[in-house]
Amino acid sequence: MNFAAQFFYSSYLSERLERLHSPHLAIKDSEENDPFWQSLWKLPPGGSYKGPISNGSVGRRPTLIEPERLKDFGEEELLNGDVRVWEATVVCPPEVQLLDPPKTRRVSEFTAPVKPPPPQYLRFEDISAAAFKIQSGIQRTPCTYSRLSKQYGMEIYLKKEHLNYTGSVKERGVLYLLTSLTQGQQKKGVIVATDCNFSMAVAHHAVELKIPVFVIMPSSCSAPRLRNYRDYGAMVISYGSTAQDSQNHARHLARENGYLYLEEDESAAYLAGLGTVGMEIFEQVPKLDAVVVPAGGQYGLLAGTAAAIKHLNSRILVIGVEPEDFPLLLQSLKTDCPVKDMASIPNKKLYGDLVEHSLGVNTFQLAKKLVDKVISVREEDSLVAMLRFQEFERSTVDTEGAMGLAAILAGQLPELKGKKVAVVVSSANMELELVRQCVERALVLDERVSKFSVQLGDGPGDMAKLLDFLSREDVRLLDVCHRRHNDKSELFKTKVECVVETRDKAQSIQLRKTLCERYPSLRWLDR
Repeated sequence: MNFAAQFFYSSYLSERLERLHSPHLAIKDSEENDPFWQSLWKLPPGGSYKGPISNGSVGRRPTLIEPERLKDFGEEELLNGDVRVWEATVVCPPEVQLLDPPKTRRVSEFTAPVKPPPPQYLRFEDISAAAFKIQSGIQRTPCTYSRLSKQYGMEIYLKKEHLNYTGSVKERGVLYLLTSLTQGQQKKGVIVATDCNFSMAVAHHAVELKIPVFVIMPSSCSAPRLRNYRDYGAMVISYGSTAQDSQNHARHLARENGYLYLEEDESAAYLAGLGTVGMEIFEQVPKLDAVVVPAGGQYGLLAGTAAAIKHLNSRILVIGVEPEDFPLLLQSLKTDCPVKDMASIPNKKLYGDLVEHSLGVNTFQLAKKLVDKVISVREEDSLVAMLRFQEFERSTVDTEGAMGLAAILAGQLPELKGKKVAVVVSSANMELELVRQCVERALVLDERVSKFSVQLGDGPGDMAKLLDFLSREDVRLLDVCHRRHNDKSELFKTKVECVVETRDKAQSIQLRKTLCERYPSLRWLDR
């Protein structure tokens, strides 16, 4: 028998024996008639025990338990006819010490905490929202195939932003900036104080939006420029002799009257409006490889265009171009920090709109992240690019608008050979007299206008022979100076200075060769 059975039967037997010896416990009839108990007590069937029942040595009764039966319950020894009772102790196996259950941890505790990405200063959603909002106030400028493509070995598409109403791409950013103002601020009005493309765009679109606009200009501002502001409908006030005087007065008026003083900066709304140029280029030129953007001032056009292009197709190259005399972005990228001041001072008549402001921190970060390449171009290359626009595109642009094409004709982008390239023509705001001077200088730089001096005989036929020779060479004579009295000339000789224009550089080289062979005293003069 197993341990559990032995323990059960021992307990059962002890209970019955205690009833037998106790005077207070009676044996049930069912137990008296039970054959098992009758066999234990030696009672006849149906009989009962009538003797005294005691516990202890006095009146001890002889044991009636048969040893053989007792063994069935695990008892093996009898002593003096008594039953030896053994204490049964239950021995349990050693207690198993369970370890504390592991602490319940969330899944997020097993992974390193992920910091949320920093908010983007300029999102593509902002640019697309700006495109939707300004579509009725800004025309969709063409992006046409250029006649210069074969000459430079690439497919060039010109995004002609100079065709906007004020002649500048900055209308996009200004219009979205003005529409983003609160109604209360629009009712009070805005004020500008710098003669630039930004101020012209503010003057025009503020009037269109029924926003009062005030323009503070120095007395040095040209009359044609002031007339443009008045034609737009702005209130023009002439104050001070310098631009700094006008700006200080404008800030004073803004504080006193509640006007909003506006100047070109790197606000998100302004950059988003400028970024719509990139969206239009992507839609107008399929399978585009690169975009060349003029950079300067706050570099908002470059940053906004790059943000739009890189979101739509990150493989499209974005290249920024800035003047060589003012490489603000290039120097900032080298130092990894926006440069505030530049030692060099460019020609303000040509690049005044580019150098009025410094490079902003947010704009610098956008350009650093999104712009693939930044190059600088010489002033001479920009002037020649202006000439190419007039000859091949029948368009008059300023030096800022021509910088993108200048980088291509200067040979600084050889990696774009055979590629499809879009060039942003950003502006065309230049006074007529300055345009004339730039064209004349560009013709000289392109070696198509030359000046030479030659000594001729004192006879009347020598001068006629020179003019006849130039006519047969199909050269246009721009100016001639016949110096009869010259101390340095030989006796009976006269000095003649001529300014001539050729068709191209090849004809200029041929003319020089022929004249040197005919007139050994010929000298070419640099202009």
